[in-house]
Amino acid sequence: MSEDNKPVDDQAVIEGAVPAAAEETKPTSTSAPEAVATETVSAEAPSDSPAPVLQKQTPEEKAAKVKAAAEARELRALAKAAEAAKAEAPAGVEGEAPVVKPPSVNQPLLDRVVQILNENVSPDVVVEAYINEKDSDLPTVVLQAEHWLACAITLKNHAELKLDYLRNLSGTDQETHLESVYHLISLSTKRDYCVKIKTDREQPSIPSVTGVWSTANWNEREIFDLLGIDFTGHPNMTRIMLPDDWVGYPLRKDYEPLDPEV
Repeated sequence: MSEDNKPVDDQAVIEGAVPAAAEETKPTSTSAPEAVATETVSAEAPSDSPAPVLQKQTPEEKAAKVKAAAEARELRALAKAAEAAKAEAPAGVEGEAPVVKPPSVNQPLLDRVVQILNENVSPDVVVEAYINEKDSDLPTVVLQAEHWLACAITLKNHAELKLDYLRNLSGTDQETHLESVYHLISLSTKRDYCVKIKTDREQPSIPSVTGVWSTANWNEREIFDLLGIDFTGHPNMTRIMLPDDWVGYPLRKDYEPLDPEV
């Protein structure tokens, strides 16, 4: 028998004497840790291309970027303000003067009440008069505090005005001064007006109109309680919500509570 046709010895197979082709068919088992290690080494192996070099910004470059960002914010703010102004401005053809709004339909009512007060109370009793466009074109007058009681009587009893009902009375702190605001209406004509009276912060005092409109009674007491305005001539100028020994006036903007958690 020739050597090519000689059978393979079983012992040779066991001892690894088989040709290399036989070994290639045998699966090679590699433990998991070894495989992971191999992959890690391959991943960390340096590549042929050089790594990018990160350049640090110089102080001048940083300052330039900060300045550019600030200028961009300023431009955005200016653009926003311009859009807001354009939205509020009267509509008109570009390049022409803006369209002037026509007078309010209530302007004659405002002019007339100013005339009546000047003629019946005092020529300089009206400090300011305007149409409140945000409140349905409400005729509004600011009057001198010392003439308020005489004005109130005129507003109620005048044949043209007949403002016989005080529908609301409130007080506000305007920081530079305190203010009481009266909303009046005529039950017969359905016309309404707003009257504002300003007073000093240090010694706030306004004449009471409880004798003219009875609805002012408790409202004046509430304003006295929370803002400290003394309504001279009120029949019972005492606190209505807080205890008599309460310190300060909670609706004033400079009020500091004794216990900030309350």
